[in-house]
Amino acid sequence: MVKVPALFILGSSTLPLALKLKAALGGQIHGPRCVESLDHSYEKSTAELQRLFRDGEPIIAICAAGIVIRALAGILDDKRREPPVIALAGDGSSIVPLLGGHHGGNELARQVAQITGGHAAITTASDLRFGAAFDDPPEGWVLANPGDMKDFAARLLTGEKIKLVGSLPWLDLPQAAKAALTITATHESISGSPTHLVYHPKVLTLGVGGERGVPAQELIDLVEDTLARHRFAKTSLAVIASIDLKEDEAAIQALAHHLDLPLRVFTASELNGEVPRLKTPSAVVMKEVGCPGVAEGAALAAAGPESQLIIAKTKSKRATCAVALASSPLVALRGRPRGLVSLVGLGPGDASSRSPAATEALRRATDWVGYDLYLDLASDLKTAQTEHRFPLGAEETRVRHAIALAREGRQVALVCSGDPGIYAMAALVYEVLDLHPERIAVEVLPGISAFQAAAARAGAMIGHDFCCISLSDLLTPWEVIENRLHAAAQGDFVTAFYNPRSLKRRDQLERAIAILKLHRPLDTPVIIASNLGRAQENVRIVPLKEFDTHAVDMLTLVMVGSSQSKSMLRGDGQAYAYTPRGYAKRRQS
Repeated sequence: MVKVPALFILGSSTLPLALKLKAALGGQIHGPRCVESLDHSYEKSTAELQRLFRDGEPIIAICAAGIVIRALAGILDDKRREPPVIALAGDGSSIVPLLGGHHGGNELARQVAQITGGHAAITTASDLRFGAAFDDPPEGWVLANPGDMKDFAARLLTGEKIKLVGSLPWLDLPQAAKAALTITATHESISGSPTHLVYHPKVLTLGVGGERGVPAQELIDLVEDTLARHRFAKTSLAVIASIDLKEDEAAIQALAHHLDLPLRVFTASELNGEVPRLKTPSAVVMKEVGCPGVAEGAALAAAGPESQLIIAKTKSKRATCAVALASSPLVALRGRPRGLVSLVGLGPGDASSRSPAATEALRRATDWVGYDLYLDLASDLKTAQTEHRFPLGAEETRVRHAIALAREGRQVALVCSGDPGIYAMAALVYEVLDLHPERIAVEVLPGISAFQAAAARAGAMIGHDFCCISLSDLLTPWEVIENRLHAAAQGDFVTAFYNPRSLKRRDQLERAIAILKLHRPLDTPVIIASNLGRAQENVRIVPLKEFDTHAVDMLTLVMVGSSQSKSMLRGDGQAYAYTPRGYAKRRQS
């Protein structure tokens, strides 16, 4: 299945067509900064096309094909991994798949043609002659020997005949009883060759169970040995299934990673619906988990009511597995996925400062949870995600809501500005989970924190030892904060102040600065950074003696240098601040 495309334009004249495609296909519109109503703005067209290509984004470029070819020619590498790239005439009349035709590009071109009424200029030989690409089977199918495809297709195009073994309903080819070429569809593990293509339908489901804390390698070895003994292809496995009590079992997670398969879980009640079809029901298992069979029941539940159990429960010392055969390839999976809360750090706020991992988490999430402003900062990535907006100050409510969504099997992005582990939501998530354990997964995806962004914008203030102190006394008593201020001042740390001021907290910053002044020269540089990463960004450097605390609001970070920090004015008229590490001593020696 092709991801939603990036719609690339060079100017406002093609924006209406891009908007039409976005309404039909989804995706994001990328254009130059001079164009309004964009999802992404870029400075240089070539750099933007290359970035999208490297990120694996399907590209519909509404411009001349030559522009796209010249932009991407120098970075082409492995055609088996390249995303679809389509050049589309500005009036929608011609649609040309330039790259990735066999990875969804041809199909995407056909979809665009239906929308615009244009002509999809498909040029791949197998599509033209047979209406299908042999190395791009539909979802639910896998070509087992793609390395043999080129030779096979070449011989097929010369007129050699084919014998088909098994059912391939998506491939309409003339067949012969005697033929030099063979195509086989099977869930069994067999070898292909340049004259024999093997397709595996994803019709097998793997049910697993076992004792809590079973070693991962034991479960992996059990599954590998069981599949090998029955000569079943691992690529015909569609899903791993188990009871919901096991969704956080480390061994099952390791098995899913090892086989690169999704995990789906079922309640005991759902598994009890499969009891009449179990081959080895167990009273002991019934007493332990509320159903008489986990591995067999889960395999059958995942494969559907028309399935059959083809490998009964197989045991190692502490683990079990079973395999069911579905009546057709499994595309829409049954069961509930393991819920995930991704704590996503947006960084300062601009898209260019987000990590690729954070961007991917936002894209794959089913739900976004966060403060209104933070969700607005991620709006360029919004597609079909459900938003759950909360006001400032409802942090624990946000966390509990995100956990509740994940408990339902949702993939949740809990959106934070800066870094979620620095004065943000990550610690609170783990605190809540410590009080009320859940089986959901949690990941923390760091971002650029405000102190890092401020220091980078202003030079290199944190080139030596530094600390961060929040001046908010909503959760931390002022006496504790004051002790930390004295320690930071006496330790001569560069000190970044988070939450320096709010509508209710008016004098904490003044008191903090007064403490630092006892241990700092009055010419110590102070960075005042407001609205980092946003259109209203403003970063200034002033000496400590001129610092006006009233110029600071809740969207400002203040960073006070150490006694060794320096400021300088460069030829561009811009002031910079830095804290030397001591290399001057080496130069003097």
